[in-house]
Amino acid sequence: MSIAADIRTYRERDPALKNTLDLLLNHHGLYAVWCYRISHRLWNWRLRLPARLFSSIGRLFTGVEIHPGACIGRKFFIDHGMGVVIGETSEIGDNCSIYQGVTLGGTSWKAGKRHPTLGEGVVVGAGAKVLGPITIGRCAKVGSNAVVTKDVPEGATVVGIPGQIIKRKSGEKITPRFTAYANTNGSPSPLEQQVAELEKRLALLESAKRKTSGKKTRTTSSK
Repeated sequence: MSIAADIRTYRERDPALKNTLDLLLNHHGLYAVWCYRISHRLWNWRLRLPARLFSSIGRLFTGVEIHPGACIGRKFFIDHGMGVVIGETSEIGDNCSIYQGVTLGGTSWKAGKRHPTLGEGVVVGAGAKVLGPITIGRCAKVGSNAVVTKDVPEGATVVGIPGQIIKRKSGEKITPRFTAYANTNGSPSPLEQQVAELEKRLALLESAKRKTSGKKTRTTSSK
């Protein structure tokens, strides 16, 4: 556990922080990460009951529930944090960021891998649910309130319920940079694209109908 690295990460990603003292006194996301680091170490030492108890204390004070069996990399950032749930077999790579209300959950009661894997630099927006033993690729973004149950390729953005992928531009360089709230930078969602396409088709049908109606009127008047 690197306390200094965690402090730098939170100072870099939370513009609301005024100074390090403000961070240490007021940031529940950082408390939750530190509680997880300790409980995870106890879990790996096979001190399972103390690990779960320490994890429960962390949840009580922060509103963030991280199972001590989850595997989380360096520079992990939780903003606000309330309502975050991270399941036992979740795996989170370095430099990932998640926001309030996020669930990394399972879809089965069977033992074994049942929770998501997040690659390096993944951002999961507020309220999103990532469910099952799926993989969210490196530098992918999950939009706020999305429900994702299928793999997401690296560099892509997934939005909506159920989650649908907005394809990244061809040749776009993938870098693990931080993006607040996993926004889509103005790109339309798949649903918006479908609605726009339907509107275009409707406009074409109405135009064709008017032309047909005009021809019939001229034919009738000529008779």
